[in-house]
Amino acid sequence: MKFMTKVANTIMEKYLPDPYIFVAILTVLVLFLGVILTPSTPLDMVVHWGNGFWGILSFTMQMVVVLAAGHVLANSPVFKKLLSFSASKLKRPSSAIIVVTFVSLMASWINWGFGLVIGALFAKEIARHVKKVDYRLLIASAYSGFIVWHGGLAGSIPLTIATSGHLYEDMMGVIPTTSTIFTPYNLFIVIVIGITLPFFNRFMMPKEEDVVEVDPKLLVEEEHNFPPAEKTFASWSERSYLLTILIGLIGIIYLIYHFATKGFALDLNIVNTIFIISGIILHGTPQRFLAAVQNAIKTTGGIVFQFPFYAGIMGMMTASGLAVVFSHWFIAISNDFTFYLFTFFSAGLVNFFVPSGGGQWTVQAPIMIEAASQIGADYAKTAMAIAWGDAWTNMIQPFWALPALAIAGLKAKDIMGFCLFVLIFTGIIISIGLLFF
Repeated sequence: MKFMTKVANTIMEKYLPDPYIFVAILTVLVLFLGVILTPSTPLDMVVHWGNGFWGILSFTMQMVVVLAAGHVLANSPVFKKLLSFSASKLKRPSSAIIVVTFVSLMASWINWGFGLVIGALFAKEIARHVKKVDYRLLIASAYSGFIVWHGGLAGSIPLTIATSGHLYEDMMGVIPTTSTIFTPYNLFIVIVIGITLPFFNRFMMPKEEDVVEVDPKLLVEEEHNFPPAEKTFASWSERSYLLTILIGLIGIIYLIYHFATKGFALDLNIVNTIFIISGIILHGTPQRFLAAVQNAIKTTGGIVFQFPFYAGIMGMMTASGLAVVFSHWFIAISNDFTFYLFTFFSAGLVNFFVPSGGGQWTVQAPIMIEAASQIGADYAKTAMAIAWGDAWTNMIQPFWALPALAIAGLKAKDIMGFCLFVLIFTGIIISIGLLFF
C-alpha cells in the first residue's frame, strides 16, 4: 500500500492541475460532450453555460461564510486552547491520522459544512504538535470524513424527499428519514466506514523517509497590533464588551427559538449563524473579531472565483440533457439486482460535473425514479444510491476540497493521491451496502 500511495501521489503531483485549471478543462469537456451527445449546438452550450454561471451565487456566499466563520471561531482564544489541548494529547503520527479521520467523520455526519471546516482546522493544529506526521495525509484524512455527509443528518437528498411539497412528491411521495438515513443499509455503510476508514488512512502512512512534514510557514499566524485606545466613541465601541454581549444574546435567543420550534434542524444557514455568533462571543471585543475576520477572508478566494464555473457546468449538463444521457447509459445495463449499484455509479459520474447534492438530485431524480418504477425498485433506496454517488466521487473532485485546502495551505495535487485510495476503499463498502442490504 505504501508503494502504491507513493506512486499515486507522484502521478497526482505531476499531472493534476490546480483546481481552477481542472474546472476550466471540465468546462471545455462538457461543452464538447454536449455538442456530440445531445442535439445542442456549440452556441446552445455556451448560452447554457452563461445562463447557469450565477446559478449558485447564494450557495457560493454560504460557503465563503462557513469557511471564514469557521476560521474565525477556531482562532478565538478559547477554541484555540481547546484544539491545542486536544492535539497535544496525540504523540504519534499514527494516532494523529486515526483521530483526525474519526473527528471528521463524526462532524460530517452531523453536518457537512461543520465537518469540512472542523476537520481541516483540527488537522492543522495537530501538525503543530505531532512531529513526523505526513501533512498531506493528515489533511487528506481530515477531508476523507466528508464521504459520509450524504448519509448523515444533513444529507440534502434524504432531507429534501422527507419534506412535504418537494419537487418530485407526485412521483414518489414524501419519504421519512426512517426509510433513508436510518435504514439498515445506510447505517451499515456509515458504521463500517466510520470504523474502518481511520485505520485505512493510517495504513497509507508513507515510509519515514518519504514523509512530508508541514511547512512551518503555514503555521505562522498573523499578529494584529491594535492602536492605543483613545478617548473617543469610535475607540470605545471597538473595544466594548457590551456590544458583544448584546449581539451574542440576540443570536443565542434566536438559536434557542429555532431549535425549540424546528427540532435539531441543522442547515448551512444555521451552522453559519452558530459559527458567527460563537466567534463574536469568544473573541470578546468587536476589534478582535473584525481582525480575525480580516485574516479568515484571505482563505476564500478559490471558492469565490471557482464556484461560478461549476454553476456554468451544471447549467450545461442540465439544460442540454447531458446528465440524462449519462444516467440512461447505466439504466440500460441494470437489472433488478444491480439497479441500485449502477444508480450509485451513475451519480458518481454525474457528480464530477454537477458537484452539488441538490443540483444533482434535480437533474437525476426524474430519470432514476421512472426507471425504479419500471423495474419495481424502492424509491427511497434509489434516492440514497444517488446521494451516496454524489458523496463518493467528492473524494477525487477538488470542488469540495477547496475549503480544507484553503485552511491547510495546500494544493489539490498534494492530497488527491491518498484520496484516490479512499475512493476505492469506500466504493467497495458502499457497493456492498447497496447490493446486499
